[in-house]
Amino acid sequence: MKQESFFDVAVIGAGTMGMAAGAFLAKQQVKTLLIDAFDPPHHHGSHHGGTRMIRHAYGEGRQYVSLVQRAQQLWTELEEQSGYKIFEKTGVLGLGPKDSVFLHETIEAAKKYNLQLEVLSGNEIKEKWPEIHLPEHYIGCLEKESGLVYSEKAIQAYKEMALENGAKLVTNSPVLEIEMDNENGIKMITADEEFYAKKIIVTVGAWASKLLPNLKLPIQPVRKVVSWFKTPKGKFDIGHFPSFYVDDVDKMFYGFPNIDGTGIKLGRTDGGQPIDPDQHSQNFGAYESDEGELRDFLQTYLPEANGSLVEGRTCLMTQSSDHHFIIDTLPENDQVILACGFSGHGFKFASVMGEVLSQLAVNGETEHDISLFALNRYF
Repeated sequence: MKQESFFDVAVIGAGTMGMAAGAFLAKQQVKTLLIDAFDPPHHHGSHHGGTRMIRHAYGEGRQYVSLVQRAQQLWTELEEQSGYKIFEKTGVLGLGPKDSVFLHETIEAAKKYNLQLEVLSGNEIKEKWPEIHLPEHYIGCLEKESGLVYSEKAIQAYKEMALENGAKLVTNSPVLEIEMDNENGIKMITADEEFYAKKIIVTVGAWASKLLPNLKLPIQPVRKVVSWFKTPKGKFDIGHFPSFYVDDVDKMFYGFPNIDGTGIKLGRTDGGQPIDPDQHSQNFGAYESDEGELRDFLQTYLPEANGSLVEGRTCLMTQSSDHHFIIDTLPENDQVILACGFSGHGFKFASVMGEVLSQLAVNGETEHDISLFALNRYF
């Protein structure tokens, strides 16, 4: 066995969570392998499309707040260290009916953690942003300190950090098989090479069930779409219009202001089509709903933003059955750390997940509370 093929920790899947973990490991002078089926940052996973929202008052559950606060600190540090613009404080405006469970949890999370959150009536929203059209019974939750993360810049920054600190990055090399009990460590087999590591972190997103079929993970890859629409100058521009989400009773939409003429960005967090990730392609428009649902949303809530389609893209999202993350060691081998099922709300946590996963690999435990994400909740 060649010495250059053996590592202390190997990260399989160097996308959102994996690249961050690799950067944290390499910074500690851990001999680290990052291996990916593509060449990150890329459009095959869940980090492309330019921007991702970061909210601190968390409607998915107040248990996430401490993690997202740490994530925010780490994004700021990454911006300072890398020189890239990573975070944009646009503010985040949540909209929905007065009885919205999601908004209620957002408000309660803000109260518990003493976060700055302004609850607005429909009239107050209309005064501030007359371009927003709302039913009378809707309210808003404005979080001025939140905003967006430039996702591909963040991955590039972590990539450069990992490489500068000695990590080895192998691209366009999907891992075909893992041998857990090899005498030289855990063996990873690709089409061209074999690698060994004392520990591995598996962060392959939509491919987790394919790489670990015996685990029978309760996850489902889903085809999602996101679009950019031309808007009139000024009204929907960054600096005036916030990042936003709307609880539309049985649907949840999200969006970002126009940034440098790219148009308003819009997507839907739920819905989508179950898909085999190997069949994913950039086929926006294959379904009438790809553009149609977003147009319907704009016509209802932001009619002045319902301009021409600038661009439409598809991406992969991996839903866990309860929409919470899965982060744990494997039941049969605690040298294998798994992180998957981020369910469309994971990117904002990538920085802190890098810290969490590196701590698990180096120390066997993490200072952060990740009990909510344990595998034994399913089995």
